[in-house]
Amino acid sequence: MPRPLITLLTDFGHTDHFVAVMKGVILSIQPNAELIDITHSIPPFSVPEGAYLIAEAYRWFPKKTIHVIVVDPGVGSARRPLLMEAAGQLFLAPDNGVLSMVRAEQPKNKVRVISNSKLMLPALSRTFHGRDLFAPVAAHLTKLVKPAQVGPLVKDALQLRLATPDHTNKRAWTGGVIHIDSFGNLVTNFKVTEFERIRTNPFELAIGFEKIHRLALHYAECPFGQPFLIEGSSGYLEVAVNQGHAAKQLGCSVGAPVELTLW
Repeated sequence: MPRPLITLLTDFGHTDHFVAVMKGVILSIQPNAELIDITHSIPPFSVPEGAYLIAEAYRWFPKKTIHVIVVDPGVGSARRPLLMEAAGQLFLAPDNGVLSMVRAEQPKNKVRVISNSKLMLPALSRTFHGRDLFAPVAAHLTKLVKPAQVGPLVKDALQLRLATPDHTNKRAWTGGVIHIDSFGNLVTNFKVTEFERIRTNPFELAIGFEKIHRLALHYAECPFGQPFLIEGSSGYLEVAVNQGHAAKQLGCSVGAPVELTLW
């Protein structure tokens, strides 16, 4: 039998013990689990980036994978812990919109509130639900526990509007930066498949104080230091600088507005 697969995606970083403790809890309940780190370098409290990154990662994993997403600025508050069934996989996360992009891609999803305290650690802290709630529930789900035993279905999970630019006039759209990767590339929420005319039509993309008119096929196509647009591997348009850091050069962060005009 294949080992049960559990992924972890958090904003905990690598300095503290938090990630290791979550793994310890999981392995104490399910010693055969295979644990995969998607990332722990999400900027603290950045729910939109967590939503983007889990949406980019999950589709490459096999069915029955369990994903634990802990970007949880509301830990200990009235926000609910959720279990979502989608695409043949399970997702455990706080009810703060971090599952929004997966839900948008997988409308045939089922969302439950995690309420079965028997699946959690005996003492539930107010500051570390990754350890006390999400990790143990994920581990129990690799055994004989079914999603229906975790808690009741709900229809009102928080859904953020993250990935759809606004059509502001006949030729223009306003979107934003949804992620900055480790190279400094600015990932916008403009999907290439929805703006294919950009490959053949003149365009202007305004971001920060820059106005970009060039769509490159690869990074080395443009001179050093010149911002350009490129089709990223995630399927979104990205602003990049050849061997440079676009976010620093343009002075932009996640949430920065982006305006696209097509002629």
